[in-house]
Amino acid sequence: MTLTDISVSTRVSDLIARMTLDEKLAQLVGFWVDQGDEVVAPMAGEMASSTAYADATVHGLGQLTRVYGTRPVDPIERAAWLWNEQRRLVRETRLGIPALVHEECLTGLAAWQAATFPTPLAWGAAFDPELVEEMGALIGESMRELGVHQGLAPVLDVIRDPRWGRVDECIAEDPYVVGVIGTAYVRGLQSTGVHATLKHFVGYSGSQAGRNHAPVHAGPREIADVFLPPFEMAVRDGGVRSVMNSYAEIDGVPVAATPAYLTDLLRETWGFDGTVVSDYFSVAFLQTMHAVARDRGEAAQLALEAGIDVELPTGDAYVGPLAERVRAGQVDEALIDRAVRRVLIQKEELGLLDETFEEPPTSIDLDSPAHRAVARRLAEESVVLLTNDGTLPLASPRRVAVIGPNGDSSEALMGCYSFANHVLAHHPGVPMGFEIPTLAASIVDALPDADVTVVRGCEAEGDDRSGFAEAEDAARAADVAIVAVGDRAGLFGRGTVGEGNDADSLELPGVQRELVERLVATGTPVVLVVLSGRPYAIDWALSGEGAVAAALQTFFPGEEGGAAIAAILSGEVSPSGHLPVSLPRSSGSQPYSYLHPILSGPNEITSADSTPALPFGHGLGYTTFERTGLSVTETVSAGDAFTASVRVRNTGERAGTDLVQLYARDVHGSVTRPVAQLLGFARVELDAGAEATVSFDVPTARLAFTGREGVRIIEPGEIELWVGPSCAERETEAATEIVGEVHRVTAPDRRIVEVSIER
Repeated sequence: MTLTDISVSTRVSDLIARMTLDEKLAQLVGFWVDQGDEVVAPMAGEMASSTAYADATVHGLGQLTRVYGTRPVDPIERAAWLWNEQRRLVRETRLGIPALVHEECLTGLAAWQAATFPTPLAWGAAFDPELVEEMGALIGESMRELGVHQGLAPVLDVIRDPRWGRVDECIAEDPYVVGVIGTAYVRGLQSTGVHATLKHFVGYSGSQAGRNHAPVHAGPREIADVFLPPFEMAVRDGGVRSVMNSYAEIDGVPVAATPAYLTDLLRETWGFDGTVVSDYFSVAFLQTMHAVARDRGEAAQLALEAGIDVELPTGDAYVGPLAERVRAGQVDEALIDRAVRRVLIQKEELGLLDETFEEPPTSIDLDSPAHRAVARRLAEESVVLLTNDGTLPLASPRRVAVIGPNGDSSEALMGCYSFANHVLAHHPGVPMGFEIPTLAASIVDALPDADVTVVRGCEAEGDDRSGFAEAEDAARAADVAIVAVGDRAGLFGRGTVGEGNDADSLELPGVQRELVERLVATGTPVVLVVLSGRPYAIDWALSGEGAVAAALQTFFPGEEGGAAIAAILSGEVSPSGHLPVSLPRSSGSQPYSYLHPILSGPNEITSADSTPALPFGHGLGYTTFERTGLSVTETVSAGDAFTASVRVRNTGERAGTDLVQLYARDVHGSVTRPVAQLLGFARVELDAGAEATVSFDVPTARLAFTGREGVRIIEPGEIELWVGPSCAERETEAATEIVGEVHRVTAPDRRIVEVSIER
C-alpha cells in the first residue's frame, strides 16, 4: 500500500515514524530565499540567516517565506520557479514533502501587480463584514492560483492607543467589531483553500506608551475581556487554521514562551487544532530582546514547550540549536513530534502531500475587474464624513484647488503592508504594476467641468514651508480648496505611520496643520481630507473660528480610494463610514477607549479631560436618519438571548445608508463596567422617506465579563440599552433585566448577535 492510499492520520503517523530528527526539524522552519538588504521585518538585518538555501533543504523544508512578496518579481516567472522548486522537494528529498508557501495579505496579496485593498482600519470604518468576507475570498483566489497556501492575516489586535504605529493594520477599538469583521475575513480567505493566520496572539497592541515591541502591563481581566474575544471568535466561529504569537511580553513574561496562552487557552480551552507559527524572529527574540533565554537553543525549547510549532521566517533556533538540545537529552523528542504532526496534518489538509506540481499558471490577473469592484465598494463605505456645513456635496464648482502632500500621491492611499509601501519603496523606479489613480486625478475625472489646480503646499514630513504661498494663492483663486493631509505609511522610521513608526504626538505630522490653518484664513471654503493610518487630534479643524467647511476621515482606502473619495465629494456617492476608533483630543489623553468605566471619563476631581473630539461610531451622510421606538425583551435569563428592535427612517431627501448601532450599559456589576458597550450593528440602506425595523437577537454572552474569581460570567441585573448615531448619543432608549443565577460562560454560549431587517 502506498502513502496516498492511507488515511490522513495513518499517513502522518507513518511519515513521522520514518523521519530522522533532522527531517523533523526541517518541517518546523521557514526559509527566506530572497532575504536581502531591504528591511521588511523587525531587525531583519541583524537576524538574517547565513544558511545557504541548498543546505537548508537537504532534509526537506516546512515553509517558504514570501517568495512573491520580498522583492518585485513577475508573478508568472516566479510561479514557474516555485513549481520547479516544489517538484525538486518532492522528487529529490527522501520523504518528498513539499513546502508550504506563506505570504502577507493584509491589504491584498502583498505581491507585485496584485490588487491593493483598503487597510483594515478602513474595514472597521465600513462596518460591513459581508463585504470584507467577499474581499478575503478574492485575495485567497489570487494566492491559491500562485501556489500560496497560508496568509499572514488578519490582525485582530484591538486598538488601545493611536500613537502605536501599527494602528492602520487594526480594525477597531471595539473587540466585537474586530472579532466579527476579522472572522469574516478568515471565512473569505479560507473558503478558497488558503489558511488564514491570526495576528498577533495576544496583547500586542496594549504596548506601553504606544511603542512597538514595548512591554504590556495589562491585567488578566483586560486580556480576557478586551484582547482575547476577537481571537476566540475567529477560532470557534471562524475555524481559523493558523495563529501567530505576539511579540509582547505581558507582566514580564513573553507570549512566545507562555504555555498558558499558546497551549492551555488556545488549544485545551478553545479547541484550536491548527498550527501556531512564530512572528518573524520572535523565537530568537527570547534571547536577544527579552533575555529570558541564554542562547538560541534555550529560546527554541521555551517556544516549543509553549506551543509554537513553526519558526518563521527562518530556522535560526529550531534547526541547529534545537537539534543540539534534543541530542543532549535536554528536550524530549516527543515535543518535536507534536509540532511535526500538526505541520503535516496542515499540509495534508491543504492537499500538499498529494500535489505533483505539474503545470504552473501561464497567465493570471491579480487585479481583475472583480478585485477593483470590491476595492471600490469597500473604499466608498469606509469614508467617514466628520463635519459638513453644507459645502458637500460640491455643487458644480468652476475652480477647484487640490492642495496638500496627499492630494497627488498614490502612496498616500495605501497602508504599511501594501506591497508598494512595504517593498517597492526599496526599489525606486519600478512601476506599481497596477492602476492607482491619485485623489487629484480622480477629482479631475469626477468634476469634468471644473478647472482643477493641483498644488502640494508641503510634504507629509519635515518643516519646509516654501510651498505655502503658492498653496494660498491657489486657494484664493478657487471656489473650494480640497486639502489632503495625513500620513505616509512605511516601516521602521520610513514614513509617519506603520510598523515601527510610533508617534509621541497626535498632531498632523510636519507642518500640515499650519498649512490647513493658513488656507482656512484665505476665506475660501476648505474641505479637509485626512488620508491616514491613525486618527489624529484635529479638533481645531472641526469647530470654532478656524474650522474647515467639511472634513472627511479616510484610512488608507487602497487602489480605488481616490475615485471613492472623489465620488463622495461630487455627491455621486453618499458617505456611510463611521469612526471605528475615537477621534482623539490630544496625545496626552491616551490611551483611551470608549469602553471605559466611570472613573476614566471626565469628572470634577481632575482637570484633564479625556473626552474625544468625536466619539466611536460617529459618521455623517448626505441625508438624515431618525431612530425611534427601541423595544427590548423585559427580562432574560443569564445565558439566554433577548431581542431588541428599533425603527429607522430616512428623513432626508436622498437615499443613504444608516449604521444602526445598539449600545448597552450594565448598570451595576461586581466589577466596574464600561459606560457604553456596542452590542450589535447593521448597515441599512434606505431611500428618502423609507423606513425599516431592525431587530437584534442578542445573546447575553455579549454582556459577559471576567468576574472576581477570574472566569467569564454573565451576571443578573439591570441593563440600559440605546440606539443612536454614536456611542455618545442616546436617541432612543429601553431597558432589560438579566435574571436568574450567575451564568459561567462556556463554549456553547453564542458570541455573535444575529440581525434581521424588515422593510
